Amino acid sequence: MRNLEEQARTQPILILPAGYTRTVGRDAQRMNIMAARIVAETIRTTLGPKGMDKMLVDSLGDITITNDGATILKEMEVEHPAAKMIVEVAKTQEEEVGDGTTTAVVLAGELLKNAEVLLDQEVHPTIIANGYKIAAEKAEEILSRIAIKVDEKNEEKYLRKVVETAIRGKASELVSQKLTDILVKAALQVKEERDGKFTIDKDNIKIQKRMGGGTEDTELIDGIVIDKERVHEGMPKIVYNAKIALLDVPLEIEKTEIDAQIRIETPEQMQLFLKQEENMLREMVEKIKKSGANVVFCQKGIDDVAQHFLAKEGIFAVRRVSESDMKRLARATGAKIVSSLDDLSEKDLGFAQIVEERKIAGEAYTFVMKCKNPKAVTIFIRGGTEHVVDEIERAVDDAIGNMKAVIETRQVVAGGGAPESEVAKELRKYAEKLSGREQLAVRAFADALEIIPRTLAENAGLDPIDIMAELRAQHEQGKIWSGVNVNEGKVSDMLKQEVIEPLKIKVQAIKSAAEAAIMILRIDDVIAAGKVKETKPSKPETSEESYE
Repeated sequence: MRNLEEQARTQPILILPAGYTRTVGRDAQRMNIMAARIVAETIRTTLGPKGMDKMLVDSLGDITITNDGATILKEMEVEHPAAKMIVEVAKTQEEEVGDGTTTAVVLAGELLKNAEVLLDQEVHPTIIANGYKIAAEKAEEILSRIAIKVDEKNEEKYLRKVVETAIRGKASELVSQKLTDILVKAALQVKEERDGKFTIDKDNIKIQKRMGGGTEDTELIDGIVIDKERVHEGMPKIVYNAKIALLDVPLEIEKTEIDAQIRIETPEQMQLFLKQEENMLREMVEKIKKSGANVVFCQKGIDDVAQHFLAKEGIFAVRRVSESDMKRLARATGAKIVSSLDDLSEKDLGFAQIVEERKIAGEAYTFVMKCKNPKAVTIFIRGGTEHVVDEIERAVDDAIGNMKAVIETRQVVAGGGAPESEVAKELRKYAEKLSGREQLAVRAFADALEIIPRTLAENAGLDPIDIMAELRAQHEQGKIWSGVNVNEGKVSDMLKQEVIEPLKIKVQAIKSAAEAAIMILRIDDVIAAGKVKETKPSKPETSEESYE
């Protein structure tokens, strides 16, 4: 027994293989919190309408200029595991709501910063995590209580305000009025009722972009735009009162599934074989013509001979249309996607007043326009440079997410840091009722929420101390919608300023940030494998070296 003890004292016990590193306890927490905070600080300057943009250059030299939090974090290629968890917050926010990614990440960073102060005061991480959980639930309850209800009568008004708020500060600000009209019209067009609730399927608003022209050339197409051209020059370039067939079947002779041989011994037999192929393709085109269709969108290929026959009949045809575009065409035109030409009939056809092939900046597009009550539409984005077009696309995507949140939840709040300030004030009052150390964590949570109005003030070049003092004073007086007016550089009623955001964005941001902060706080041991080194192939010896 004594020998074993002496052996343990003199020889190190190796549990982990070589190359592994281990960080334990307070060091692990400090390292993780630091990594997460660095990510949050990186995108903090992009928050709000006066936020700055980031230029991101990837390994291939491609440039992205944006102030969209999700895009920045995606392009950054973060390596640290704790920092990756903060990137996940942005990803969740983007997928769930489509906007508010910067808010969620900045909040998560501030929650961790405040938690570190408590850790230094010997407050246990489990107590902080529990306090944060209590505070997040209470914050959600407070937000739901102060939220403004949206009904059918004022829905369009609030949608407009939400879109204007979402695209403020983006490159699209120059054409914000026109873009707002386009987005609200598109949302109301594709809005549908499911189980007594209204919703928007984002897939039904197609975003097509093309560099060239100006941002003011961006337009809403009441139908679908496809980046394909007609398959034959002999086909009409424009078709009025189009009867549209959607085919999920190739207009070509398919090879058999089994191995088969055809023996052709004479030129006559060869001629008959080719004639038979031609007749089969002619029959296919006849079936399309018989249905009354004068426009065909095919998901598969169209044979050269079939193209000739279609052109002869004056039928406009497009091939290899993507499955997602086929579904959108069905929703826009009312057509049914047909998988067998024998089943194609007049009742399967869709309708559009105009189907036209247009050349835009050297690229051919097919426009399916003026559909009757289309349930899928296209926003065609134009802009002077590729970076402008991409930034407008991101603004449009955010705005669609905002409108979806308003239509589904029917609740909005004012922006400008007003809801965060109100929740912070209420949480401080609530913290006084708690007896344990959780009180400290709830108070830390309340302080963290104020990072949003503080950052808005900083990014607008205002004095954050003066602004925060005024903001707290007004909220204590019961002015729940007082927020940072970045345009006038003072505290104003954000409801009167018409800065409106969906409630869902705020709730999701607080929830995601709190969950990420709690998860990082609960880590007290980081065991990391060493990176596998790439072995370089040894150089082959030259004859000279061999000789030596």
